[in-house]
Amino acid sequence: MATTDDRADSTQGKLDQLQQLRDEAEHSGADQAVERQRQQGKLLARERLLELLDPGSFVELDRYVRHRESNFGMLERRPYGDAVVTGYGTIFGRKVFVFSQDFTVFGGSLSEVFAEKICKVMDLALKYGCPLIGINDSGGARIQEGVVSLAGYAEIFWRNVQCSGVIPQISLVMGPCAGGAVYSPAITDFVFMVEGTSYMFITGPDVVKTVTGEEVTFEELGGASTHASKSGVAHFAEPDEKTCLEDARYLLSFLPQNNLDPAPYAEPSDPRDREEPQLDTLIPDSPNKPYDMHDVVRRIVDDGDFLEVHELWAENVVCGFARLGGHPVGVVGNQPRTLAGVLDIDSSVKAARFVRFCDSFNIPLVTFVDVPGFLPGTQQEWGGIIRHGAKLLYAFAEATVPKLTVITRKAYGGAYDVMSSKHIRADFNFAWPTAEVAVMGPEGAVNIIFRKELEAADDPETRRVELIEEYRERFANPYSAAERGYVDEVIEPRRTRPVLINALETALTKQEPRPRRRHGNIPL
Repeated sequence: MATTDDRADSTQGKLDQLQQLRDEAEHSGADQAVERQRQQGKLLARERLLELLDPGSFVELDRYVRHRESNFGMLERRPYGDAVVTGYGTIFGRKVFVFSQDFTVFGGSLSEVFAEKICKVMDLALKYGCPLIGINDSGGARIQEGVVSLAGYAEIFWRNVQCSGVIPQISLVMGPCAGGAVYSPAITDFVFMVEGTSYMFITGPDVVKTVTGEEVTFEELGGASTHASKSGVAHFAEPDEKTCLEDARYLLSFLPQNNLDPAPYAEPSDPRDREEPQLDTLIPDSPNKPYDMHDVVRRIVDDGDFLEVHELWAENVVCGFARLGGHPVGVVGNQPRTLAGVLDIDSSVKAARFVRFCDSFNIPLVTFVDVPGFLPGTQQEWGGIIRHGAKLLYAFAEATVPKLTVITRKAYGGAYDVMSSKHIRADFNFAWPTAEVAVMGPEGAVNIIFRKELEAADDPETRRVELIEEYRERFANPYSAAERGYVDEVIEPRRTRPVLINALETALTKQEPRPRRRHGNIPL
């Protein structure tokens, strides 16, 4: 019969074995691979999760999973945990599920059990209604597993689609992400990349050179700067990994846990009734002189805090998150400083995607309008500006969250309708006295309407100036729109913050009936 001491020794032996397995799992990467990771300025997989999550909150799942013994040529090495770390923890006290691919184990390549681990945390995140954050650092599919690894990718993609619009999904690309693997981050809501150490592409530089003859570096083809400024794939380009992880935490502070929860309220320190006198003189006297829409946004939102999304891509429209009276809001605004704030293909797609995200997750929309129209030209027309511009129109019209609109200056033509106008069911529409709501600008309108009169005039230029002034006085102002109820109120710019907060809190109880249908058919 076993004595108490025997049982104690047996228990201690099992605890020692458990600790040994844990140590083995946490140091499963080859020493050389770990050193290379360090030399590149990259954190290890678990280090990234510990940096991302609240201290002491990480709970690891499937620590002892190993790849199948049937793997071709890999029987001699079966590290615990395989090449991905999964689990859950908290960010600002709110539960999130996470995975972090480990490049030091088989180059972070995806195997059958690797995919199963990721699918498991995705299923749990969806089941419990928690955000999902994935850290990508992988060499791609594990060749030794053949089609099984491809099936693993497809299982992940399928879950990305099921989670879309139900829980927030955030991808942090902190190393290579190539081939079919790129489609998982592409489906998620936000993509972060790190300058100098991360890249994404379907085919690498060698294949590109073989097929097209182009010579291009990894960074030029799919680096953070490329995807943040040219392709629009990356929403955020970060200078280093710690900044990337900090900004991911900051982004999550604006987002609800899921599509059924309200966006998280934070008690504001900024007075709700604060007025901003500088806004009264911010719009230039000349209608053709630019100003920075960031200056408008930051003077109105709580404490001037504004997290811009896609800062370097399609800069003629500004999108991002802020708070008004403690309530998270999604901000969309034309940017007069770039292309005079016109809408083009990229800006329409950028804003439409952002609007649809906010609508999916109960985040009210605040739109600042200064738009002279859509960008003309064959490049835009042949590129499908009609189809792409319709995406933004569709997104605003489809959105049922509270929608507030402020017209700061120009609101011309069809672009006026598209930018969350009263006619596509914005809840509250305000205008500054500097607003111009019209079919087109005074100069263009006069040249069309009075073409024959100007041709017959003794002094065409003087008459043109007179007619432009008459048109501007009659139409290029907010009062003709206000007369018809298209603008709810013309306000002093300094009062914009308290007016918006009041309107937002009025609209928070909004209930919008939807027609019965599977889903609409947005013009993709």
